[in-house]
Amino acid sequence: MNKFLSIVQIFSSVVLISSILMQQKGTGLSGIFGGDGGGGAYQTKRGMEKIFFYATIASATVLFGSAILILIY
Repeated sequence: MNKFLSIVQIFSSVVLISSILMQQKGTGLSGIFGGDGGGGAYQTKRGMEKIFFYATIASATVLFGSAILILIY
């Protein structure tokens, strides 16, 4: 069981890193401090940006859950 959870944790961490790196918004240094590089208008997520956003949330949840389960077992 522990080996399976370790594999799940490795896979979800790779997916999490990939989905974070593939996101486009806030790619510059101003994204770190909350600026969006001009405009200032809120835009909804569409297409691939929405998929990467949901993949980030899902993989972070799986990674957190598998870390908790490894601690329990």
